[in-house]
Amino acid sequence: MRILIVEDEKDLAGIVKQGLEEAGYVVDMAHDGEEGQYMAENFPVDAIVLDIMLPVVDGLTVLSNIRKKGIDTPVILLTARDALLDKVKGLDTGADDYLTKPFEFGELLARLRSLLRRKGQAKEAVIRIADLEINTASHEVTRAGKNIQLSAREYKLLEYLAYNADSVLSRTEIVEHIYHEDRDMDSNVVDVYINYLRNKVDKDFDKKLIHTVRGAGYVLREENP
Repeated sequence: MRILIVEDEKDLAGIVKQGLEEAGYVVDMAHDGEEGQYMAENFPVDAIVLDIMLPVVDGLTVLSNIRKKGIDTPVILLTARDALLDKVKGLDTGADDYLTKPFEFGELLARLRSLLRRKGQAKEAVIRIADLEINTASHEVTRAGKNIQLSAREYKLLEYLAYNADSVLSRTEIVEHIYHEDRDMDSNVVDVYINYLRNKVDKDFDKKLIHTVRGAGYVLREENP
């Protein structure tokens, strides 16, 4: 997977680049909007991390320009803490997600993984894992043809696990990505909702799909580890 970082703060860009490379990604970098737009248009990547406050051409203009050219690469915007208007404009312009500076690298990594998973399954309205089916349009969930009723929060957690099937997600990643609107939520709450999901998704079936990886987190996968 190849990621483009467009960020004029070179120290921050370097840290993010190093972290992504350690996570197995190939990383390209640009330090102003003009260079970033050129690279986005001419060198295919799997996702773009795009700062809004850029020299030469600002990030929102870059985003607008590449979307007008039909480039649908997933984009995560980096915004200032109080720049609510920029966030709204960014999402309206075609951004897929945003992060507020300063941010934790783990949160950026989790959001990138989710976007890349969504990109890979963009043509599939239904995610299938063994006999579990998740309709991402209607939010209907079935297992072996049996309808499973989930709360909104339970569904968000299951969908996130499904988009990252076979990848272990830490409690912190889940809180930051799924429940990021609840800034004070304790990561132990994730354990509670995992148990809710298990009671609905796994309890009546011999084959379990939701697994605990001790000391690491949770993973949704067909086979036992």
